[in-house]
Amino acid sequence: MAKIEKIKKKILFVTSEAHPLIKTGGLADVSGSLPKALAELSQDIRLIMPNYQALKTNGPVRFLCTVRIDNRDVNLLETRMPDSQVIVWLVDCAEFFNYPGNPYTDEQGNAWPNNAERFALFCRVAVICAMDRINQDWKADIVHCNDWQTGLVPALLSLEHDRPATVFTIHNMAYQGIFPADQVVAINLPGQLWHPDGVEFNHMLSFIKGGLVYADRVTTVSPTYALEIQTPEFGYGLEGLLTHRKDVLVGIINGIDMDQWNPETDAYINPKFNATTLTKKTQNKTKLQKKLGLPVNAKVPVVALISRLVEQKGIDMVIDCLPEMMSMSMQFILLGAGEKDFEQQLQELALLHPDKMALTIGYDEGLAHAIEAGADIFLMPSRFEPCGLNQMYSQRYGTIPIVRKTGGLADTVIDAIPETIAQSTATGVVFNEASAGSLMEAIKRTMLLYTNREAWDNMQVDAMKKDFSWQRSAEQYLELYQGI
Repeated sequence: MAKIEKIKKKILFVTSEAHPLIKTGGLADVSGSLPKALAELSQDIRLIMPNYQALKTNGPVRFLCTVRIDNRDVNLLETRMPDSQVIVWLVDCAEFFNYPGNPYTDEQGNAWPNNAERFALFCRVAVICAMDRINQDWKADIVHCNDWQTGLVPALLSLEHDRPATVFTIHNMAYQGIFPADQVVAINLPGQLWHPDGVEFNHMLSFIKGGLVYADRVTTVSPTYALEIQTPEFGYGLEGLLTHRKDVLVGIINGIDMDQWNPETDAYINPKFNATTLTKKTQNKTKLQKKLGLPVNAKVPVVALISRLVEQKGIDMVIDCLPEMMSMSMQFILLGAGEKDFEQQLQELALLHPDKMALTIGYDEGLAHAIEAGADIFLMPSRFEPCGLNQMYSQRYGTIPIVRKTGGLADTVIDAIPETIAQSTATGVVFNEASAGSLMEAIKRTMLLYTNREAWDNMQVDAMKKDFSWQRSAEQYLELYQGI
């Protein structure tokens, strides 16, 4: 990889959220980690995002310049990513970004009515910065855009002379940024982009098509998901376009924060442990059982799930399996929140089985770490999962994941079958069909594996050895940039 690192690129990373500045989901984790990893590979990277009211900056923020767009003055501010040298440019337009709620919805969860205008303005500013019309003596070589909120950037750059190369990453095809056609006038869209081979989609304006049609390279967050989105089930009407562009479409697995999720240094757990001190994991299990009011028993497997309680995550399948699971020798721990109907069904089951099931509605970072450290088995039966992170955290903590064969889950967990067990490559249990029956079969198979202590211990060690670092992903992105 050394050869790649020598060629220093100016990369403008365009995103609508980045952890720890602001986060609603996995996009923020990627945007917080990938630019840092690229900077560590000696790349000259800047991140640009809107200056929301809820943004949490912890360093100085300075005024950079003012740009004029559609009769509006928009300020550009500069700060840095916490614990990093990555420069962050904030698009400061009070009329569009200075109100409460999250980046996309108000406090009641309704989409902001002017989202098309908000993110079109953001895209225009990103283009101005990429072309160095802000006179910073910094013109991008690569503009890396993420999800629909940035989709107009590759489209607008396609109209520029001597433009930077563009990369567009799909984090979840389910979100496409589709708006009524009359928004084309509201956002002052150049006419040459408004046609069915451009950003028009079924007579609507589609932001994501701007990225899918015009970017030089399209990436997504796992190789399997890159194939899945070329099918009607996962392509949401754009599978034809994605198949047409398959030669420039590539899947690169997300990394995980190896400092934050490390059983050797994790501030939330005690005792800390690694692959050679797995007996200390049992002490974490005891603590977890005590903390959640379950009978302390080192011998019964603790099965855990941390998730949004929505159908995408397969929570309905888990609820269907729970009565049978509760008749088995196991304990079940769940941390999550979501649809009220699912929450209620889980609460009723937890009341029926207080000695076997512990339920926490909501999210608690410390408890999430304690669960990964103390559980034996982790459930992740998603219907679709572009990449997924918890299955990687689980392997890092020697907690064996049960996953459905989809998206990033298929790419990061190696099924425990006789061959892989013999080769010491097995790291979890994988099932195919999105059904309660198929999930239950996988749970029974895992319970059987658990009784074979030697094979189980070996699988834990093999899982803990896997490299899910961002550096690995960053090197793949760097290779992609060099190849454009």
